[in-house]
Amino acid sequence: MRAALIPEPGRPPVVADREPPEPGPGEVLVEVLAAPITPLDVLCASGRSYFGVPRTPYVPGVQGVGTLDGRTVWFPTPAGMAPGDGSMAAVACVPEADLVPLPAGVDPVRLAALGLSAVAAHRALLSTGGLRPGETVIVLGAGGVVGQVAVQLARLAGAARVVAGARSAAARERASAAGADAVVALDTDDVAELAGRFTEAAGGPAHLVLDPLYGVPAAAAAQALGPGGRLVNLGSSAGDTFPVDSSTLRSRSLRVLGYTNNALTREERAESVAHLAGQELTVAHETVPLADAGAAWERQAAGAAQGRIVLVV
Repeated sequence: MRAALIPEPGRPPVVADREPPEPGPGEVLVEVLAAPITPLDVLCASGRSYFGVPRTPYVPGVQGVGTLDGRTVWFPTPAGMAPGDGSMAAVACVPEADLVPLPAGVDPVRLAALGLSAVAAHRALLSTGGLRPGETVIVLGAGGVVGQVAVQLARLAGAARVVAGARSAAARERASAAGADAVVALDTDDVAELAGRFTEAAGGPAHLVLDPLYGVPAAAAAQALGPGGRLVNLGSSAGDTFPVDSSTLRSRSLRVLGYTNNALTREERAESVAHLAGQELTVAHETVPLADAGAAWERQAAGAAQGRIVLVV
């Protein structure tokens, strides 16, 4: 079978022929239709993640969409986080208990593009963040997959106003296309300036911030929260620290909450995937043949792709 292989940590995958995997107890072989290239895939393959240096060569891909006995299914893998292969191959070996059946007619590429990023947006926004109808939400990093999904989910959940924050012009266009009421440019490190922009765009104090960025944007968005406001952090692409002063937290009794998909049970993850599959959600994405995985990987890693790249087999 054809498969993308990470030859050694820090290098993009090369496509080669290899023997199909042999399923063990409780495992099944899924014929892969679509496999996204995600930031987690790139991080794991770099050898610099907190999961350690992966054993190479291995097939990357922490998730995918495929078929088993004529059924379309979504599946996760631990590729790059633990020994074993992932989804970027013609066939993937997956524990049967991890499979999530998908509705008939679902677009496998669209769902692969959503994937675990959409699960994070769903859980962080509605479960951890506790979004309620009528509230005002600020979504940071709204041009990314998590952010685009969060904007759409906030709308579906009855948010009164959704304010997006994004860095590049292209990201701001994606956030606007996702349905944000207002889009704030994250083009300065001046916390007070950004906080003013968020407050103005929100039309008053906000209730909830969804934050995949941390750093200065999160500190500014926190200042735009009203009494009892919540900030849910699920990433740190803008910085590893959060420069917010004590008085901002205490004077408004703000809550800062952390979220990770790693804390989900198998049942919770499956519930989110099934829910998302039934919604009219979409994110900016492009499809690339598995044969071109190496070049696609480098574009996704460099941020040069027009949205999420999905490999099709």
